[in-house]
Amino acid sequence: MEQKDGKEEFGNEKLEWLQNFRPFKNGIPSHDCISYVISRLSVKEFQECFMSWSQSVAEKVGGEIISIDGKTSRGSRSKTRNPLHMVSAWACKNQLVLGQEATDEKSNEITAIPKILKLLELKGCIVTIDAMGCQRDIAKQITDNGGDYVLSLKGNQGSLHEAVNDFFTIAEAKEYVGVKYDFLEEIDKGHGRVETRRYWITSHLETIPKAENWKGLTSIGMVERICWINGKETQEKRFFICSIPANAKSFAKAVREHWGIENKLHWRLDVIFREDANKIRKGNSPAIMTTIRHICMGIFDLDTTISGSLAKKRRKATWSDDYRAKLVFGL
Repeated sequence: MEQKDGKEEFGNEKLEWLQNFRPFKNGIPSHDCISYVISRLSVKEFQECFMSWSQSVAEKVGGEIISIDGKTSRGSRSKTRNPLHMVSAWACKNQLVLGQEATDEKSNEITAIPKILKLLELKGCIVTIDAMGCQRDIAKQITDNGGDYVLSLKGNQGSLHEAVNDFFTIAEAKEYVGVKYDFLEEIDKGHGRVETRRYWITSHLETIPKAENWKGLTSIGMVERICWINGKETQEKRFFICSIPANAKSFAKAVREHWGIENKLHWRLDVIFREDANKIRKGNSPAIMTTIRHICMGIFDLDTTISGSLAKKRRKATWSDDYRAKLVFGL
């Protein structure tokens, strides 16, 4: 049974306010009617409208970092279908989702990413993608469209991952004697936690197998994260291939911004919009509602009339008719 999430009740409570914008001669549609309409909308057409809006309001800033990552809406799982997996392109400076593609499997990110890239203006931007998207065709597509890339490496690129790992392991053992590289260290402290991040990047590609097959490949990088929480230490090393010059500051910013998509997009979808708890499953509803949440988040982030968190703005939009009208209709 489809979850009732309060749209009909909200409409009935705010009917007089809504009639300022539409007549609603027959009152608010029932929950079932609203659910039917949303589930029958075209995901492709709706997402194209969303991308047209988001790209129209995004400021064109030099050096924009576009992080591409997927998120599964766990509540959309049913006995007959996999949960929705939405792959999104997040503009880090603009704090906006610029594009998205819905799939029903995380493994389908490989086919979803090229579709998103095709719709984006990449000139002057740096695109960051997790290991799933570390593919030669994707690297070529980014560079062909005027962008740069910072792609994470894992076991899915076995020999390439091994070669980059070996390079930095040997270079470290020799204390980087004879290796031209750039380095940056960052330390964050707070709430009983100390995290040290170290970044190495180099343009030495001699040991990289078939480096010429990766269009634009200019540098390789390593990030080491050491975290102390309540006296317990954890360590992690990650490796990357890049089309950017061997500049540790630029490399660190791209990696850091990609990690930020978890807090700035995925975390807020789960904690503030409670996406994983949402049980809407009928037809196209999961993909449409995820896009609507992205629109709402973008509208709230663009608003500068009040200060405060997304949660604070969302609460105010619930109880203030004037603020809600300003956000939705620009009044």
